[in-house]
Amino acid sequence: YNEALALGCVVFRGALEAVIYIAMVISWIFLIILSQEYVKAGAPDASGFQTLGAVLLQSDEQMYNILTMVFSIGALMFYYLFYQTKLIPRWLSVLGLVFAIPYFAGGLLGLFGLEGGFLLAPLGVQEMVLAVWLIVKGFNSSAITSLSVIQD
Repeated sequence: YNEALALGCVVFRGALEAVIYIAMVISWIFLIILSQEYVKAGAPDASGFQTLGAVLLQSDEQMYNILTMVFSIGALMFYYLFYQTKLIPRWLSVLGLVFAIPYFAGGLLGLFGLEGGFLLAPLGVQEMVLAVWLIVKGFNSSAITSLSVIQD
């Protein structure tokens, strides 16, 4: 239906998320290596290790906040495409569009050290409702038929 938005959705909800998750895991691995070096060094050099450990933990939190923002941008594209194509009920795609905004705000607040985790829940619930809808009802078959006619 819209190749640019579909590609954007794949990039934001797939590729960029994967890169951020990999960066988070790498920071955890560095934390393990740092803790092993801390044990080897002993107490006199502990302050530098503690500072570096705190930085690694903080970077993980910041990457999570960026991840929520990247996910919500992908969600906006995803639900806009669903709204346009009518593959799922409009109310479900509108909820996705509406709830992606506070999800983004939650990540943005987290970047500045403010609590925004409660803003993530509505989109999480909506995504679960979408999953159940697709398992039980599937995509709107009349929308699939009309989209295939447009494609031909």
